[in-house]
Amino acid sequence: MYSARDRVREEEWLTEMGRAADSLGLGSEPRSTAEDLFLSNVPDAERSKPAVAAAALYAGALIAGEERPQTDVADAMDVSRLSVQQRWKTLLENAGFRTPTW
Repeated sequence: MYSARDRVREEEWLTEMGRAADSLGLGSEPRSTAEDLFLSNVPDAERSKPAVAAAALYAGALIAGEERPQTDVADAMDVSRLSVQQRWKTLLENAGFRTPTW
């Protein structure tokens, strides 16, 4: 779980996720889910934050039924597709979701 302080501390990344969500045409539900996933899994290393934010955005869209290709999400967040691919399942598992097996 995260605190209001975490939201303030990570405002830069939440803003970046919002910008990417706009470019992907995502609604409020995937945005909110993505923020929760990101804030619950913020990495200590600053260099890892873009990849985790992108993976959270991809997973949030997936949960909300507004799926977008990993490549599109990665491009919107300016990270590699591999960064998204390597992290999104872990985010879902940490949140208590069962990940798809496809």
